Amino acid sequence: MPDSPQPLNTEAPSEHHPDLDLYDSLRLMEVFIDDQRAAVAAVRAAAPALAAAVDAALPRLVAGGRLLYAGAGTSGRLGVLDSVELVPTFSWPRERAVAVLAGGEGAMFVAVEGAEDDEPQGRRDLEALAPTPDDVVIGIAASGHTPYVLGALAAGRAAGALTVALANNPGAAVLAASDHPILLDTGAEVISGSTRLKAGTAQKIALNSFSSALMVRLHKVHGNLMVDMKATNAKLVRRAVALTMRASAADEPAARAALERCGFHVKTAIVMLRRAIDAEAARALLARHAGNLRRALAER
Repeated sequence: MPDSPQPLNTEAPSEHHPDLDLYDSLRLMEVFIDDQRAAVAAVRAAAPALAAAVDAALPRLVAGGRLLYAGAGTSGRLGVLDSVELVPTFSWPRERAVAVLAGGEGAMFVAVEGAEDDEPQGRRDLEALAPTPDDVVIGIAASGHTPYVLGALAAGRAAGALTVALANNPGAAVLAASDHPILLDTGAEVISGSTRLKAGTAQKIALNSFSSALMVRLHKVHGNLMVDMKATNAKLVRRAVALTMRASAADEPAARAALERCGFHVKTAIVMLRRAIDAEAARALLARHAGNLRRALAER
């Protein structure tokens, strides 16, 4: 008889905690939390690959490209989450961060069995976004062999888009199918095969780090301040005021007044206050420096 196929690392039975079901609640918490350290270590090992992907993606986004995410199950939901959060955090246009999920939008809330196995649908869903060579397609799959993600990556490559893949198993098909493979080798799970645990954590860290690094490189952060956020609720209005005060050394009334004159855009308010100019002039100054606040403030 032929040998049985070797299980993927993420699906192999863990050699640790074989009596997990006998642990009390405190011991369970300690075990689950301690195991997450492997997620951080896996992403840290992938830092050079992630940095290379950032450098490759940056000129495409400067040229007007989009971030297009594709995944299934937990991996796909993490892609959706990353795409959604870029809008309020960095004022990234919603149409430039789009995620496709196996099973469609409803799969965000209810598991759609079998959807991840549909490679042609992954291709069609990505093609429906009309990818271009300026776009960056990010395929996410814990197993690394998800057909839906392979279809989406194939559609991206056919269109000339840059392709990035995140997977938690060495030798994964999605890694071989991408321009920038990101291996997050988290190994076996405490609950064997449940990749919503540290494999999912590693994906979340990697996605956060990748997109946040891009936003920093795109001048949406000044120092370590989030100066390109959207103040869409009371909490964020307070945050915008605090950020403006910190970066401009203005008091609260002056910071709030400047924000009110520029539609609560933190970066513009800082220029207004630091350069003693109005909102229109501040916007023009920022535009001359492609949104780079540091250079706008240094112009003589």
